[in-house]
Amino acid sequence: MNCPDQTRANDRADPGLDVRPDLGTDVHPGLSPMPDDDFRRVLCIVAHPDDVEYGTSCAVARWVAQGAEVAYLLLTAGEAGMQIPPWQAGPLRAGEQRAACDAVGVKDLTILDHPDGTLVYGLDIRRDIARAIRQFRPDVVVTTAWEVEPPWGLNQADHRVAGLCVVDGVRDADNPWVFPELAHDEGLPKWGVRWLLVSGVSSPTHFVDVTGEPLQRGIASLAAHSAYLAAIPGHPAPEDFVAGLTRAAGQAAGVSNAVLFRAWELGPPRTPDA
Repeated sequence: MNCPDQTRANDRADPGLDVRPDLGTDVHPGLSPMPDDDFRRVLCIVAHPDDVEYGTSCAVARWVAQGAEVAYLLLTAGEAGMQIPPWQAGPLRAGEQRAACDAVGVKDLTILDHPDGTLVYGLDIRRDIARAIRQFRPDVVVTTAWEVEPPWGLNQADHRVAGLCVVDGVRDADNPWVFPELAHDEGLPKWGVRWLLVSGVSSPTHFVDVTGEPLQRGIASLAAHSAYLAAIPGHPAPEDFVAGLTRAAGQAAGVSNAVLFRAWELGPPRTPDA
């Protein structure tokens, strides 16, 4: 999605940095409200600190308020995403991500040590994702678009790798013959996810109404990345940026503010004790 006030990180020689929305401005006929009342555990898997905060965190705030337990898995620490040495940027960004999680009520944050800016699709990342899914046992997994050219511009390499690895990692988690060591050596039996949600796609299917408190909490979560945002010349204020994105998506969905996803229902609902 391209907003009039959007600052594009594509203009910067920065492999770990991408200022971009999770939403689209076009009207999408046939959008359905996400049936999220029974979401119990949601796992958001992204490449970098801040990737959830460009819209999706508003939906996270709604789900937490409805009683869902939400966890974040970041494949990298975002250490290549600022014009300061990685050994300084990584801890700084981890701290800001922790504050961003607190803003929307997320307690469970895991940051892996894959290299920022040079993620490569492979079995090591797929195994890490399958492990996290089997550990957390979510009914919903959320990730970002893997398209080369989504509605908001040219996608960053790590985002593309992360999205594809998540798609395959979801399947791996439910296959006892893929990464059998997870069950044999780590005691993690297979686990099937019911929903896969992908943000920032060209063809969304569902929307989450984030009007009101979820929007405000989502704005606060992006604002928590204060040092990171301050290093981006001309970045709009978080309130203007997130409100504008969700307002445009809301117009497409017929509500005041929304987050759009492409959703795949991969399995049946689980019983409460599953």
